[in-house]
Amino acid sequence: MRISRYLPLLLILVAGSGCSALIYEIVWYQMLQLAIGATSASLGILLAIFMGGLCIGSIGLSRLTFAGHPLRIYAALELSIGVCGILVLFGIPAVGRLYVTGAEHGLPGMLLRAITSAVCLLPPTILMGASLPAIVRWIESTPWGVSWWGLLYGANTIGAVSGCLLAGFFLLRWFNAATATYFAAGINFVVSAVSFGLAAANPVQCTGQAPAPARSRHAGQWTIYITIALSGACALGAEVIWTRLMAMTMLGTVYVFSIILAVFLAGLAIGSAAGSLLSRVAPARLALGWCQMLIATGIAWTAYVIGEVLPYLPTLLETGPWRTLEADLARCVLAILPATILWGASFPLALAAVARPGEDPGRLVGGVYAANTFGAILGALGVSLVLVPWIGSQQSQRVLLTLSALSAMLMLAPLLRESRSKILAARLAASMVMLAVLGWNIPSVPPALIAYGRQLPVLGRNSTIAYATEGRNSSVAIAIRSGGVVEIGVNGHVEASTQPYDMRLQRIVAHLPALLHPHPQSVLGIGFGAGVSAGAFTRYGSIRRITVCEIEPVIPAAATRYFARQDYDVMHDPRTRIVYDDARHYVLTSRETFDIVASDPLDVFVKGTAGLYSKEYFEAVKRHLSPGGMFTLYVPLYESDLRTVQSELATFFEVFPDGTIWGNTINGEGYDTVFMGQAGPLRINLDDVQERLKRPDYAPVVESLGGIGISAAIELFSTYAGQRPDLAVWLRRAEITNDRDLRLQYLAGWGVNSHAADDIYRQILNHRSFPENLFTGSRHQMQTLRSVMSGKTGNDAIR
Repeated sequence: MRISRYLPLLLILVAGSGCSALIYEIVWYQMLQLAIGATSASLGILLAIFMGGLCIGSIGLSRLTFAGHPLRIYAALELSIGVCGILVLFGIPAVGRLYVTGAEHGLPGMLLRAITSAVCLLPPTILMGASLPAIVRWIESTPWGVSWWGLLYGANTIGAVSGCLLAGFFLLRWFNAATATYFAAGINFVVSAVSFGLAAANPVQCTGQAPAPARSRHAGQWTIYITIALSGACALGAEVIWTRLMAMTMLGTVYVFSIILAVFLAGLAIGSAAGSLLSRVAPARLALGWCQMLIATGIAWTAYVIGEVLPYLPTLLETGPWRTLEADLARCVLAILPATILWGASFPLALAAVARPGEDPGRLVGGVYAANTFGAILGALGVSLVLVPWIGSQQSQRVLLTLSALSAMLMLAPLLRESRSKILAARLAASMVMLAVLGWNIPSVPPALIAYGRQLPVLGRNSTIAYATEGRNSSVAIAIRSGGVVEIGVNGHVEASTQPYDMRLQRIVAHLPALLHPHPQSVLGIGFGAGVSAGAFTRYGSIRRITVCEIEPVIPAAATRYFARQDYDVMHDPRTRIVYDDARHYVLTSRETFDIVASDPLDVFVKGTAGLYSKEYFEAVKRHLSPGGMFTLYVPLYESDLRTVQSELATFFEVFPDGTIWGNTINGEGYDTVFMGQAGPLRINLDDVQERLKRPDYAPVVESLGGIGISAAIELFSTYAGQRPDLAVWLRRAEITNDRDLRLQYLAGWGVNSHAADDIYRQILNHRSFPENLFTGSRHQMQTLRSVMSGKTGNDAIR
């Protein structure tokens, strides 16, 4: 019975399957990262488990022969995926809690993270990997049928593009992980129902062809599997590098990552369709070989565009979010689409090259899919965990280009031996020479890009890059601007500097809680940065233990080399211990308590950082505070908008209802803030603090405060900007950020181009009244503070 009339419907079904799979992947990654951390090692484990499940499913089902209709098997798989998706939604928090209870560091910790991820991800991903081999068993292994296998793969990838965009721009932006999961499961259930119905309407198992027994693979076929595995390794390895570099060029918001992934998948889908059509008219092995050769040129093209073109294009800092995202999309298409189209074409060409009439379609497709996926796992892990930290992205891209050229020779050299064609030999020789030239000229990452990202054309003019390196989790650069200002940039964004306003903010994060705590002895610093906040704690003789949690190991050494005077060489202070881990993961798994927790993380618009601003994270911090302990959090107003700041404040006040806000200005205009919270109401005795600053043992503290222009306690406390009762009306519609939605990363990513820092700060001050419940002291001190606060702001509300 002919099934050609149903093939368009099959394309729709596998597209729906791909859509749901990408939604699940994004949701599961987001949820699991909150439990096991967002370091490269943790992300590598997640990737290996997810893709390993696909590999197991594709190779496992392809070796099983079922008596039922292929579409019934496919329908059962989709139904099971939907059920598993819902179970995983509820299972991840439970498994995550078990993981946190027994979490360890080092190798045992890595093994526990792998087990946690495997328990959650392997069952559904094995089912996902089995779905394509199952459905292709309805299509015979003729040249026409093999072409349709590739088209089904392309349709599945097109569905993945839609799932990526749906999750990144709609389901998780406006709703939460639960809604996204139910939406994806609904797609699985619809696909399953339609497949069951189609199987009932067509009771014949397949097109009259029974799966043939497996045949031994000759040497030529194994080279095809090796070639497609190398293609997968280069594709995922390049995606790791290019995502990292382009995120610096475009700013690493959740929307930028969604765009990069969507364009990458779209290229694979377009290429798969083109390769499927090409396989009907061209010798498959020859086409597959030349495709790998062209991929090598595509790697060189993308490296050139990312390194020499994109960093110097005009930025759109004054435009709205949609215009910015349109420009980001155009950048991604220009840079990565050519290579991804060629990688997409490789899969159907490999299918056509390995297929033989009469063989089991499921076994053929499953084998090629498993080889491609296994290679992708090795490529992604090898590049992210080994190559980039070891030899950098420039050399890593040269390695990928070389591997693509070798995979091309695996296909073309045997054909050359068989044909003895001088034309083919000349073309191969010319191609290898051209690739050698292209590989030699692959550009390095502009050091100024690491420092300034999308603002390189503006900020890079008057600065010199003194140091730049690519670490396992982040890229770091030290820039020296005209006038001697030193800046540390991480992944394309300046995180700290010796500018007076930056120094003031970094030290206030430390001095506020250290001065107000009666006897601080232990400190936890979140994020090393320039080390200035952690260094300020060394000025207090009572402090015996300073623990700093930093995700990127290269940062403390680089910062100490250039900021040792400003951070009092805190890295080498005997009281200091640096823990290299994701801050959230450390807080959740550590059993220590601290008198002070001072948090200076990456800006909240950076994908993944919102986990350090959620209600559940703040509650975890609160549990790690000793009795009387205090928590300070740096919150920028620049590159942010009103909804973002309101959400940050409202979430903070949910956990720390007696918290306070402290401002940091530039020439009187709002720039950034410090939130401070504690377990109960705060009372600040102005006279006591001032008397303490007169003591000899506080001389280092006075010197440190003097370095940021603060000569008396009144000047420090005059930065007070408000507390919860003042802002209750202003925050009544603010959105609370929870782990289940991480709403803040979508708000912050959307408002990153705003220039509303001073306006937001003025709105906060307009609701402020003088805090009689907060400050106490002599009449003279109270009147002076009231006068200074009124004078600094011109705010008549201080009364």
